[in-house]
Amino acid sequence: MKPLRILGIGLACAHLAACDDKTEAASPPPQQVRVIPATSAQYQRSAEITGEVKARIQTELSFRVSGRVIERQVDVGAHVRAGEVLARLNDTEQQADVWGARAALESARAVVQQKTLAFQRSRALVQSQVISQETFDEARKELTRAEASLDAAEAALATAEDALSFTELKAEADGIITARSLEVGQVMSAAQPAFTLAHDGPRDAVFDVFEAFFLDGPPLANVEVAPVGDRTLGVNARIREVSPVIDTKAGTIRVKVELNADAHWPLGTPVVGKLQSAPHEGIVLPYNAIASAGGDPAVWLVKTENGSVSLRKVSVDRYRKGDFVVTGGIAPNDLIVTEGGKFLKEGQTVAWGGQ
Repeated sequence: MKPLRILGIGLACAHLAACDDKTEAASPPPQQVRVIPATSAQYQRSAEITGEVKARIQTELSFRVSGRVIERQVDVGAHVRAGEVLARLNDTEQQADVWGARAALESARAVVQQKTLAFQRSRALVQSQVISQETFDEARKELTRAEASLDAAEAALATAEDALSFTELKAEADGIITARSLEVGQVMSAAQPAFTLAHDGPRDAVFDVFEAFFLDGPPLANVEVAPVGDRTLGVNARIREVSPVIDTKAGTIRVKVELNADAHWPLGTPVVGKLQSAPHEGIVLPYNAIASAGGDPAVWLVKTENGSVSLRKVSVDRYRKGDFVVTGGIAPNDLIVTEGGKFLKEGQTVAWGGQ
């Protein structure tokens, strides 16, 4: 019995030794991956926005009195000079007011002349004591009232003449008519817009920029502007004005870029402007380096001391066209897996090469 027991133990040991040899033979080789070292770099947010060329000064022209339009002299696109008549209203009522004011003025002048003569006679008579002081004082008061009525009549005539002149709508400066909203026969109210006048002089490129671009602050002052039809005609310009309010309907902020005098682009020319935000520091990685850790962005990091990998959550500041920017979770010089990371496990040993 004893020799059989020793033989059984020997066979068992031989079997276990054979299993260990199989285990060692079945151990897989390290996973082959490609890596890149994480390097710090500056990055800027940029955007190309389309806009159009507009006049620096643009005004809405309107009549200062109400009336029916009887004449329109210009149309959209016309170049006008300061003082040029653009349209006229029916002025029959205003003409009648002027005639009535002139008649009232002539009457007031006649009354003043009459009261002046009466006052002069009263002054001579009171000196010779032919009339009483009270009678003289009354003559002086009547002359004063007549002179006041004359002043009022002169003011009324000036007001009537102004109202008559307001039936003509004139250009307030040299420029181009860019819009109109009246036709002959139309009844216009006072202050109702009739024409839009783009003044001659400086020009701006106007862009409506989505508010998300301003999350990092206002864009840099320098902007590259070029006509949409020919990018080779681009010029360097500077931002002149950023609107302090957001267009709530479109979710945009208006930016006006001052164009140099050598940019001879007509009003309404479609242009494209390249806006950039202030530079920031971060680590830029290609998209094939990104992984997921419970739904959060992560990367596989290689530990050089033992060749194992670790899944690290990262803070992504921005996703761009061909890469993404990391601002937290990894440090410069960390080795980041870019290829072969789909089937990795935490702590797995890898063999790596450069990308």
